[in-house]
Amino acid sequence: MSEAVPAESVLPRGRGRDLRILMVTPRYLPEIGGVERHVHEVATRIAAGGEASVTVLTTVRDGSAASVRREGDVEVRRVPAHPRGRDWMFAPALVPAIRQGAWDVVHLQSYHTLVAPLAMAAAAGSHIPYVVTFHGGGHSQRLRNLARRRQRALLRPLLVRAAALVALAPFELDLYASQLRIARERFVLIPNGIDLPAVPAPERRNGGPDSAHPLIASVGRLERYKGHHRVLAAFPRVLEAVPGARLWIAGSGPYEPQLRRLAADLGVSESVEISAVAADDRSEMARRLSQVDVVVLLSDFETNPIAALETVAAGRPLLVATGSGLGELAQRGLARAIDRELDPRLAGEAILHELREPLERPSVALPTWDDCAAALLALYRRVVGGPR
Repeated sequence: MSEAVPAESVLPRGRGRDLRILMVTPRYLPEIGGVERHVHEVATRIAAGGEASVTVLTTVRDGSAASVRREGDVEVRRVPAHPRGRDWMFAPALVPAIRQGAWDVVHLQSYHTLVAPLAMAAAAGSHIPYVVTFHGGGHSQRLRNLARRRQRALLRPLLVRAAALVALAPFELDLYASQLRIARERFVLIPNGIDLPAVPAPERRNGGPDSAHPLIASVGRLERYKGHHRVLAAFPRVLEAVPGARLWIAGSGPYEPQLRRLAADLGVSESVEISAVAADDRSEMARRLSQVDVVVLLSDFETNPIAALETVAAGRPLLVATGSGLGELAQRGLARAIDRELDPRLAGEAILHELREPLERPSVALPTWDDCAAALLALYRRVVGGPR
């Protein structure tokens, strides 16, 4: 439970905490998304460890005033972003918040909005070492996706001044090093973590390939680029073969009305559930995942997809789109992959095949959020201990 504190206050320094960390992110919980989840998981763990104080600096786009709230050991500062309701996130108040905070290190999380140049420029101008995690991701607007490479190029003068550049997936190391003309040694690989709790045996699903009521899931924020519409378009073929099949589109977001209309147009609404699990209810997410027969993720682009990693951790079959971080999981033998633009009936056949003959995956040790937080804390110490 968060506790409101005066906007001008800061977390007490000292208390045995020898690092003052500022994490800057365009959005934060309760908004749902991979970046929001990542920042929450690592910030709370680093702060709880007692070796550093952590402040999260983020934006609000609904016209709210600036605020500061203490959420457990983490202070969350929110400043207004413009234009209201859009995702450009021009937030000039970020600059004084960074310059006046006496931070030891600033960590920028994601580069896609105007938060990125503001935060990096403010840190550089104040001679504060800063770290950048790209959080590659995708976007529902085609032009925004096409502009990503140009966007990174425009940010290069600020990115080359970063103390460290963090990649979440191996493919990012070569991609960004090459595109940005920055030495690969400047990049650090720190993947997302997994923290799903164990589910009691009686609550797990034991559907198997012969189940008359298989449950298929498409997990992620309800944005067009996440590909839920592709799974939905393939679902009628699944119902032809298995009339009792069900589809759970797990998430919330602006694309929900379009998905509901598509389900109605396809005549499958009665077999489709569109609902989200609260971002902080990990037990419920673990329980729901344990009852799924196959998870299908057909996003345009993913870097180090938490939903896919949690599916693997839960031991559920996984069908993904080729390319980006999803295809990388398939290359490791952790999922089957199909072309995301495959004809819907053929995609339905692929889902049926995964239901009937799930891929046998190798046993792998997946990183935890504790691993991720520990690696970041070690990086911060290295950065602060280096040249200022």
